[in-house]
Amino acid sequence: MIQRNEELLVLIETFRNTLVSRATGGGGDDRTYALARRALLDDPELAHVTPRWVRSCRNLSDFWGMIQPKFGRYHERRDWLRVEMEPIFNVLEGRPPRPADESITERLRDSGAAYVHEMWEKALARREQDPDGAITLARTLLEEVCRFVLDEEGETYDEKAELPKLYGLAAKKLMLAPSQHTEDIVKRILGGCHSIVEGLGALRSRLGDAHAKGRTGAHAAPRHAAFAVNVAGAAASFILETYEYRKTISRPNS
Repeated sequence: MIQRNEELLVLIETFRNTLVSRATGGGGDDRTYALARRALLDDPELAHVTPRWVRSCRNLSDFWGMIQPKFGRYHERRDWLRVEMEPIFNVLEGRPPRPADESITERLRDSGAAYVHEMWEKALARREQDPDGAITLARTLLEEVCRFVLDEEGETYDEKAELPKLYGLAAKKLMLAPSQHTEDIVKRILGGCHSIVEGLGALRSRLGDAHAKGRTGAHAAPRHAAFAVNVAGAAASFILETYEYRKTISRPNS
C-alpha cells in the first residue's frame, strides 16, 4: 500500500484532476484512477471519508455513467467533486474536519431522498464561490425536505406553495407545530424553528440569486451563505430525524 506522504498526496490530486477532466468532457487514465481508488480504500482513515461512489465506480467509465446524468452543467460537476473530495484532503493535509457538514451529510444521504442530498451538496459547494446561489439553494433544500415528508405521508399541498406554508404543513404532520403542545418551553423552541424557516425565506429574497438586484443591490458574503446553509442543513436534518422517529412509534400523539 502507498504510504501516506507527499507521493500519496500527489496521487490523490492527480485523481481529483482526472475526475474533473472526465466530468467536464475530457479524458483520463484508468490506471491512475484504479491506483488512487485502491490507495483510498486500503487506508482505514481515508476509506472512512472516501465517498461511496468511489467504491462502486471501478473505472472512469463507471464514474462517467454516474456523474453524467447527475448534473447537467460542468460547473455543477466541478463544485460537487470539490465538496466530495474535501474530507480526503483534510485528512491528508492535517486540516480539522467540519463536523456539522459531515453529520448533516450523513443524515441527508441516508434519508432515502437522493435529490435532497444532492441539493445539500450543491449548497455546500457554493458557500465560498457563489454565496447568493448557496442561499437560494438553502431555501430550496428545506422546501424539498418538507415536500418529501408530505409526499411520504400521502398529504396533498399546492405545488406552488412557498417554504413557510410547506413547513407549516410538514410541522403539523410531525407534531412540530407550537399549537400542538402545552409546555411553554416546547412551544417557544418550536416557534423559534418556525421563525428560522421564515427568516431563511426572507434572507433568500434579500440576498439570494432568485431575483435580479442590479449593480447596487445587496449581495451575500460567504459568511451569510455559511450561516444560511448551516441553518438549513440543521433544520432539514431535524425534520428528517423527527419523521424517522415518528415512523417508529405506534401512537401518533406520543
